[in-house]
Amino acid sequence: MTPALDHVFAALADPTRRSILAMLLEDDMAVTDVAAPFEMSLAAISKHLGVLTNAGLISQEKRGRVKWCKLEPDALREATVWMQGFGQFEPVNLDAFERFLATELDQD
Repeated sequence: MTPALDHVFAALADPTRRSILAMLLEDDMAVTDVAAPFEMSLAAISKHLGVLTNAGLISQEKRGRVKWCKLEPDALREATVWMQGFGQFEPVNLDAFERFLATELDQD
């Protein structure tokens, strides 16, 4: 894994940051609007936003006197590709496997 991918997974490890990303799926949001549903200080939310920004998952832009947050979906591409490598392993259907073995053993 690359250091950038390490930052992405570290950022995603926190449930508050995952909630923020889910909120930003809808639209860009002002920092104060991001903070509204959480029972923590604006400073704490700003720290979470900083982690997300450093990981490249969001960008922040000042528009007038308001700081806006925007989701950067391309930042998840490398993490998605990495995780899809594990999708090649199908879960074993033990009932079907048992039926197969019973069929094969009956033929002998």
